[in-house]
Amino acid sequence: MGEHPESPDRLIGIVNALERAGIAESSLIRPEAVDLSLLSEVHDRRYVAVIEEVARNGGGHWDLDTYISPGSYEAAIMAAGASTAAVDAVMSGARSAFALVRPPGHHALYRSAMGFCLFNNIAVAAQHAVRNHRLERVMIVDWDVHHGNGTQDYFYDRSDVLFFSSHRYPFYPGTGALRETGAGRGTGYTVNVPLPGGVGDSGHEQVFADIVVPLARRYKPESILISAGYDSHVADPLGGMAVTVAGFSELARVVRLLGDEIPECGGRVAAILEGGYNVQALAASVLATIGALAAPFGGSGTLDFSSESRVTAQRGRYEPDVGELISQVRRIHNLP
Repeated sequence: MGEHPESPDRLIGIVNALERAGIAESSLIRPEAVDLSLLSEVHDRRYVAVIEEVARNGGGHWDLDTYISPGSYEAAIMAAGASTAAVDAVMSGARSAFALVRPPGHHALYRSAMGFCLFNNIAVAAQHAVRNHRLERVMIVDWDVHHGNGTQDYFYDRSDVLFFSSHRYPFYPGTGALRETGAGRGTGYTVNVPLPGGVGDSGHEQVFADIVVPLARRYKPESILISAGYDSHVADPLGGMAVTVAGFSELARVVRLLGDEIPECGGRVAAILEGGYNVQALAASVLATIGALAAPFGGSGTLDFSSESRVTAQRGRYEPDVGELISQVRRIHNLP
């Protein structure tokens, strides 16, 4: 049996890359465990207790994809805590924050683990921003290759959190269709861009320029949170997409500039790690994202993409046209 793709090597690779870039591990903020009363707003208390019990009893498979180890509960409550700490950091004036966490979270449902995810870190972070920082409009930008079905479910009938997701479709977990746009008071506050396989930098950048930018300008979020998944990288073994390190840097740059441009947002942008299973590509992409989010207003940052040629050499491919899909999304959501 091979090693599970959601392994400790993912964070080890990222930390090693940060150290090579001159960011010492000792300078990273070590979070506290999440407030369980906050976690119980995003997940059923009985479900949280079950995860704790399974881990305490030695672990086991929740489903075919998702395994609970003896240390999973502690890791998961720390991951959720790191996500709220990222929100606290930007609310306190930090230029940006990136919660380097595992396990990922955006598939986790109210009463169930799913897709490597136990607790929904980004949903906890957004709920923390609403509940404890009294924000009225939070925007989530999910660029993971998989649709953030758990995040969508939690905020589907709410307007205080706008959920945007660009993802491969049809693909796991099978959700994220064009017409999934919210319900009740949340109608129009869920925006899905279901992309075909093989879309790379150009297509994703077009989606962000033509959909994310006008969407954010209209919504006027008071903070933007990124579900930062890197499994759409061209070298990822699971994603089947063609984004490069430079592409992720550009997506982060767009979000950074929106955060600075929109007065209500005041530059408050935080990212939370989701997927990404080629360790070299993941580490390079995270480092590039951090650089783009930390760049000064109006700047693009100074980023080193020297590792990109090693990751993507000889991987050129045809990129599907996303123009008609973008037009459909714009019509459905009445974007200019």
